Amino acid sequence: MNIKDEWDLESAMKVLQHKTVDAKLWAEAVEWLLLFGPEDIRQILLQSSGTATHTCFPDLQAKGYAPDGQPCYSVADMAKAMGIDEEEAREMLREKEKNHEIHHFIDEEDTMKVQ
Repeated sequence: MNIKDEWDLESAMKVLQHKTVDAKLWAEAVEWLLLFGPEDIRQILLQSSGTATHTCFPDLQAKGYAPDGQPCYSVADMAKAMGIDEEEAREMLREKEKNHEIHHFIDEEDTMKVQ
């Protein structure tokens, strides 16, 4: 079963609002909402994600922007910021692609460059 079928809007929102929910379950609900939730909720979560990324990884800078406006980061830069090996970071992204059935790697020529 893939992530799209594991959740629905009601169950994901219930988890987000629960005061003592397990962090892993909460993260899975957020991930589902980011991928499949309503546009207004997705936008709120994406803004929050951007704030969290900037706060937790202040040296991590976007290398460009995807056609939908989302920031794109170098895998090497992400790995360095997280303190992991670049191949481990690539494997994490490949696993997300497999689980989500969504392409997460974006070719550099498909991004708008940061000036």
